[in-house]
Amino acid sequence: MREIVFDTETTGLNPETGDRVIEIAAVELDDFKLTERQFHVYINPEREIPAGAIDVHGITNAFIADKPKFAEVVDEFLAFIGDAPLVAHNAEFDFRFLNAELKRLGKPPLNPARMVDTLAIARSRHPGAAASLDALCKRYGIDLSRRTKHGALIDSEILAELYVELKGGKQSSLSLQVVSAVRRRAARAAPTSVRKEEIRLVTEADLERHQAYFEKAWKEGFWAKHAEALPSPLAGEGGPEGAG
Repeated sequence: MREIVFDTETTGLNPETGDRVIEIAAVELDDFKLTERQFHVYINPEREIPAGAIDVHGITNAFIADKPKFAEVVDEFLAFIGDAPLVAHNAEFDFRFLNAELKRLGKPPLNPARMVDTLAIARSRHPGAAASLDALCKRYGIDLSRRTKHGALIDSEILAELYVELKGGKQSSLSLQVVSAVRRRAARAAPTSVRKEEIRLVTEADLERHQAYFEKAWKEGFWAKHAEALPSPLAGEGGPEGAG
């Protein structure tokens, strides 16, 4: 499945009061694997960038003065993202800004149904915990040393790595790739007379149900009665919960 992870930098926090997009970056994921395709552009916002915003992203008025306007890059951006789901951290913020820019040009807005918000995913997985991009990268051991200021491209690349972790990590990505490969081989090998519904392949959901059943059997079933005598298949020498 193709997904686009993206980020924007802006002149401020509110497009309704005239703040504009000054940088857009997007990277492509294919089955949770980062490809080499990316989109990146700086944009002349046709207004001054306040000092407070410059302190955050380091994009100055002098640097941006000769960059293209949004109208000059919008078609290339829309062609790159296509109809793929759009992944962003605090995605509503980025959608508001992009849709304000599209509205200025009389173009249709991005459909909110395409929005995948990693902030919402993180809050769901870790209720009450810090959910900033920096905090989540520290939680998942993602290297931030390459990031000295907020920049749309570096943040998109980091967010892509974080998104894979939030969706189950590298093992999940590997599983999805394996399932995709199996499906492709099955499709090539199947006779044309065989209907699609007759082919039953193991899905990630099947694997998750199997793991849940296995853990329950260990904790509550016959094996749990002999936990001290038998090694745990779930957690090495520490028992079913990995506790020493």
